Amino acid sequence: MSELPPGQRLQRGWPVTHYGPVPKFRPERWDFRVFGATADSEKRSWNHEEFTALPYASVMADLHCVTKFSMLGAEWGGIPARTILDIAPPAPNVTHVMVWAEYGFSSNLRLADFVAERTIFATHKDGELLTAEHGFPVRLVVPHLYAWKGPKWVRGVEYMTADRRGFWEERGYHNVGDPWREQRYSYQEEPGDGPEL
Repeated sequence: MSELPPGQRLQRGWPVTHYGPVPKFRPERWDFRVFGATADSEKRSWNHEEFTALPYASVMADLHCVTKFSMLGAEWGGIPARTILDIAPPAPNVTHVMVWAEYGFSSNLRLADFVAERTIFATHKDGELLTAEHGFPVRLVVPHLYAWKGPKWVRGVEYMTADRRGFWEERGYHNVGDPWREQRYSYQEEPGDGPEL
């Protein structure tokens, strides 16, 4: 397999791309929540200090943007998604998650993509704290999917027993978003790729 998925170009540096303004981080108001179909039906939340104290890990992973640039070989540091699932497990019938971010932004993922080995709630890139423009204090990185599936400024995870489209998925982006299959837009979807638009 080539390092670059089809239709992508190698990017030097890291462009800033997002929809809407950059939120102002207020540590006294910030929390990270896990809710929805949890195994014990309870919600969990961490303040910023508690969240950043969770076990830290790093992964080497690429970032593929649907706008056709790819950034290869970045080191992402933070809290693996699997760690969140271990601490706050989902109910047995959970199939998907919705990752929620500032301003009500959302992105849906299959549970299997969320628990993938290199899916990480990143707080650092290449040993440095993320900048506000790149998602500080935390962004999700899902290396095997297009980057819109990993929102910036994440605030929580909702466990779901059925799929539901997130922000961009409701606006014409592919429900799965596999860059190796160039799953960019909803018109490319096949039966089983997602709920009806």
